[in-house]
Amino acid sequence: MRLPGTRYQEPGWEQVRKLLGGCSLEAFAHCDLDGLLTAMPVEEGLGLYVDLLAERLHAAARTPRGQAAGNSYGDSVAELALLLAYELAARPSDWEALRTALAAEHARQGAFWRRPGGEALLRKKVNDMFALLRDKVDADNYQVACGRPCSPNRIYAYRMLDTAYGEIARLFAGWREHRAQVGAILGRPLDSALPIEVRQLSSIRGCRPEWILGWSASLERFTGAPGPLHTRSKRFDSLKDNPAKIAEMLAEIGEYEALSANRDRDWLQDADTSAAWLEDYWRVLDESEAASTPGPDLILEALEDELDVLDAPPDTPADTIDPVLAQRAVAVSLPPGFVQAAAAQQEPDSWSARMLVSESPAVRLAVYLKLLGPEDDSYPDAWRDPATNALPTMAQLAALDAVSLPTLRKRRDTAIARLDATAAPDERSRRSE
Repeated sequence: MRLPGTRYQEPGWEQVRKLLGGCSLEAFAHCDLDGLLTAMPVEEGLGLYVDLLAERLHAAARTPRGQAAGNSYGDSVAELALLLAYELAARPSDWEALRTALAAEHARQGAFWRRPGGEALLRKKVNDMFALLRDKVDADNYQVACGRPCSPNRIYAYRMLDTAYGEIARLFAGWREHRAQVGAILGRPLDSALPIEVRQLSSIRGCRPEWILGWSASLERFTGAPGPLHTRSKRFDSLKDNPAKIAEMLAEIGEYEALSANRDRDWLQDADTSAAWLEDYWRVLDESEAASTPGPDLILEALEDELDVLDAPPDTPADTIDPVLAQRAVAVSLPPGFVQAAAAQQEPDSWSARMLVSESPAVRLAVYLKLLGPEDDSYPDAWRDPATNALPTMAQLAALDAVSLPTLRKRRDTAIARLDATAAPDERSRRSE
């Protein structure tokens, strides 16, 4: 999930969380955890923990996990973890909450981190602290980016809706296997026909609030646990039975994801293009080195190519180009001598040329455009628009003849009808033979 200003709400958070938990265990192993929790003042203990944690995060930045992408904005897992560690240094209340939770566990079990499996519980307490901290950081950054108030609980609600959309999309994709639950979400029994809603759900912006409510209501029946909008918890009270609020939040998630995805796609295309260019570059270098002859470089005599020896064809005199036709061609982004060059490339002895001898070059090209399409291997280069490598459009051809588009279409259709009428007797005579 992406929202303005947020950095910790994408799937890369799982790797950030694991890196923070592992490095925290290493940091605790290099200090007196009992003193850190009890005897040492809060500020001093927090400073020691952040220093030890940052040292290990810097070392982990060179590992595959640390170098992995933490989000779609280009931040690595190690960078996000390090930033969150320094955020903790500025928020002593979160550190104090961790100390309180560990002290309560210590009162029940003693030094539980020294027992088998105790490290897992210690890691969980640390992960819980950073999970709350990431929502606080993202909520603050969201307020800066949007200028609207936002709380960590609101960020949590955004994430719940994004998760709900992912689950609904998964169920819709396998609606045949989950026919009963999908029917409960849609509020009607399903038969063997594909529900139209499955096609409509192409992104989170197409997810309807009633589907979210239906999905949450269906969880207790199909999974045994109540959905997030159907528990006694007051965390999502503002969303319960409030489809308008759900629709507003879904639209905000979808709008920003579409906006940021467009920028991501452009950047990824540039990266792919650069990688392909480098691959071709190194391939050409390797091929040139493999094809090189051994020994010192020699300056060889330059031999004239056969094509260089031949006389160049005479250029078309400038005065043979009709200035009026040239002006019309340039006005529609065609070469100045396009009309004369196109007429010269028409084979005079061909049947179509004899039948269309009374028509202008623009009408002839319009006939070919109608019968064969804009691109055909038989077209000479002189007939093609250099910008598209295809025949000019009907609008361009109409401008060349200085007529309206309907008039050109009428002339083209008349010429095609004449071709058909001339070809029909020939076809009948061949059949009689």
